[in-house]
Amino acid sequence: MKAIVTGMIGTYPVGGVAWDYGQYALGLERMGFEVFYLEDTGCPSYDPVAKSYGEDCSYAVGFLEQALGQLSPQLADRWHFRSADGQTFGLSASEIEQIAAEAALFLNVSGSTLLRESYMRCPCKILIDTDPGWNHFVNYPKWDANPGWQGSLGYRAHDYFFTYAERIGRPGCELPQLGIAWQPTRPPVVLDCWQPRSPGDIWTTVMTWNNFCQPIQGPNKVYGTKELEFGRVETVPAHAPVRLEVAVGGASPPVEHWRSLGWSVIDSHGISQTMDDYRRYIESSRGEFSVAKNVYAATHSGWFSCRSVCYLAAGRPVVVQDTGCSETVAVGEGLFVFSTLAEAAEALARVEADYAFHQAGARELARTHFESSIVLGSLLDRARVG
Repeated sequence: MKAIVTGMIGTYPVGGVAWDYGQYALGLERMGFEVFYLEDTGCPSYDPVAKSYGEDCSYAVGFLEQALGQLSPQLADRWHFRSADGQTFGLSASEIEQIAAEAALFLNVSGSTLLRESYMRCPCKILIDTDPGWNHFVNYPKWDANPGWQGSLGYRAHDYFFTYAERIGRPGCELPQLGIAWQPTRPPVVLDCWQPRSPGDIWTTVMTWNNFCQPIQGPNKVYGTKELEFGRVETVPAHAPVRLEVAVGGASPPVEHWRSLGWSVIDSHGISQTMDDYRRYIESSRGEFSVAKNVYAATHSGWFSCRSVCYLAAGRPVVVQDTGCSETVAVGEGLFVFSTLAEAAEALARVEADYAFHQAGARELARTHFESSIVLGSLLDRARVG
């Protein structure tokens, strides 16, 4: 069976993003699908060298071709990229339209690709909401107000709707359902792409600072991103027996302030230029320590990070802010969640007290909760594919 997976690898050509979307494509290929990658976002591409967005997509196309080829020899020739100004690369527009007509599955990860009329012939079009909150309060209302943007049919034209907000519709979750029958899902990881090597001595994370650059207005509350949460635990280096580092990009992060508190701070571009760079950074870390975006935590969404599943797969314990995910994912062996500074410090100390045990627990959690065949198999069963 043929399947189309969409993404933003060329739109934001950095290693972490390539893994986010690439593991969907590789995971489906491992399950026996003939997979094609489609990118048609209608947006300009980011140039990580110039650190700006623009119409020149030459870097984006080169990065995309290299990344897909690294994932799989088959994917190296099975992709179509359409730039913001309508240029196409890889497979032709007519070829990808014919593939859409023949495919059993159109997996629109993040809703990243515009749902054009020419893609509608696929009988099973699945939207995967990976950014709950920003989508539910901002993007989806914009689509409802203008569903024909760039000639597309809007997010409601999909046949099935999945979200990383695993608590949506449950008591306490503040996300609007928008009349959609959302089903929970979580980020997949292809386990054998990540190796549990000898651990490093620094706990790390990778993040974008204030990446929305504007507040998110809900019906009764204003939300934000990590800039509203990091300050709650920024003094953790003084309270935990570990070394901590953050690889950060985005809008003017307070680098010197963090360094004065004991953090190591590096530029995220340097560790994510390629897929190998990003993987090497994770595999050489001791574990991940991170906050979540405020909109994920404050809405009690149950969201879990596609970056954190890579740490787990590499046998790296993870200590992250609780978004309500502790109700849906097992914690206590390789994964701990926190809501306060004291809880964060205690979790780090507990991991360090029996590191080898939690290292093995992290890998096992990735295998049982996030391995691509499990995550994608459940999704396909519920969408009646195969």
